[in-house]
Amino acid sequence: MEEVDMENKAKRVSDKLTDSMYILANEPSVALFRLQEHVRKSLPELVEHKVDMQSREQQGQGLIYDVDYAIGAVNNISRSAATFSNVEGLLRKAVAIKQQLNKASSRTLADTACNTGATLRPTGTF
Repeated sequence: MEEVDMENKAKRVSDKLTDSMYILANEPSVALFRLQEHVRKSLPELVEHKVDMQSREQQGQGLIYDVDYAIGAVNNISRSAATFSNVEGLLRKAVAIKQQLNKASSRTLADTACNTGATLRPTGTF
């Protein structure tokens, strides 16, 4: 009886050892299978997020370029205040000269009308 009992114990130990070895041997493959399954499920979503982020990054870079360009334009305008002042002064002078020319032109027209009117007067004694 002791032999049968010992044989059963040895068989249980060897079965448990075989099961343990089987589990240990197959555990990495199960883990890799689970990893592969997870990657297969989540990879399309990750790729979509990556593409979305890349397009947003490109849009952001474009906006940054636009803002930098606008800042440069504003800085150039502020540096050209003296030029605008000179242009304003020249425009004022041009307007004043044009007004003087108009006055001179109207005077010559009036003088011409007066001169032609003087020659049309009858001459004679009264």
